[in-house]
Amino acid sequence: MHSLSVVIPCYNEASTLADVVARVGTADTAELDLEIVIVDDCSGDESWVVAEDLAANDPRVRVFRHAVNQGKGAALRTGFASATGDLVIVQDADLEYDPADYVNLLKPVLVGEADVVYGSRFLERNATDAHYFLHGMANRFLTALSNVLTGLKLTDMETCYKLIPKRLLERITIAENRFGIEPEITAKLAHMKPRPRIAEVPVSYTNRSYEEGKKIGWKDGVSAIRCIFKYNLLR
Repeated sequence: MHSLSVVIPCYNEASTLADVVARVGTADTAELDLEIVIVDDCSGDESWVVAEDLAANDPRVRVFRHAVNQGKGAALRTGFASATGDLVIVQDADLEYDPADYVNLLKPVLVGEADVVYGSRFLERNATDAHYFLHGMANRFLTALSNVLTGLKLTDMETCYKLIPKRLLERITIAENRFGIEPEITAKLAHMKPRPRIAEVPVSYTNRSYEEGKKIGWKDGVSAIRCIFKYNLLR
């Protein structure tokens, strides 16, 4: 019987964190034992207070806090190391991704068709529907570049929703502290021997504006290009 750890990196998400955790807690996880790991990356708002309250009222919730803000990659490094489930999925602390998609993400693994599952925002939607046009085009470009060097045929390498067995995460040493973790993990999975079977399923997505707290910017896009070359060619 599998168990599922949902790792939630959090930075200044006090307004949405409780709602996200509530949705995770009621999502269809195919009757798997559920663990929710929140990593507060030294938020400047009340995120840590919210996280502690959630843990006090739900035994499935475990919380960790960074003393200094380090970035999403660093938060995931902490969360992955702390996760106890044999399957691990990333859940952003905002409301862009919907935990209702978990059941579809889990299915290819549970029926033995895949080892790793990515949730794609583009399989059934176009870039203008998924998020701002320029962000959509940038993600498609980064995914295409990554595919050239990994040999994969992904449609959304930058997706938050990556369902990865703990046994594979334990073989990956995460170096990136910010959003470069997405191409880094993809490259390291692609070059494993033997290569895990990576599937994609469509997921829903509701874009946030920068005014609403979106954090990724053009500098992260440049960094992603660096990471694609670095982790595919310098191995």
